[in-house]
Amino acid sequence: MVRVNDQITLADWELSESFSRASGPGGQNVNKVSTAVELRFEAARSPNLSPAVKARLKRLAGRRWTRDGAIVLRVEETRSQARNREIAEDRLAELIRAALVVPKRRIPTKPTLGSKKRRLESKTRKGQVKALRSRVTGDD
Repeated sequence: MVRVNDQITLADWELSESFSRASGPGGQNVNKVSTAVELRFEAARSPNLSPAVKARLKRLAGRRWTRDGAIVLRVEETRSQARNREIAEDRLAELIRAALVVPKRRIPTKPTLGSKKRRLESKTRKGQVKALRSRVTGDD
């Protein structure tokens, strides 16, 4: 059971863990102990998340979102299986918390009269500079 915030707690049936051997340093221990954790969260079937939150979660998860609507997190940072499990659960909770935040709608604004005038004046000045760069005709 993973607690995301005061309102949302993920049930055990929504999460599944599998363990495998981690790559990297660890000596003989790395060949014997399965310390890498692969945490799978059935996000699409979760009753705790609204459709809007699921859509934001899918966008945030990116490649970690599978075709069948699950999020797969693989952690092999430490040599301890229990610590890797904690890290995976923390990352999942953080990802869901980020998806819970509703993005602020951007209200398009019109440019001010002063900014329009400044833009047109700078365009005129640049045009004059470029006109001065052109070849000089022989009107002597």
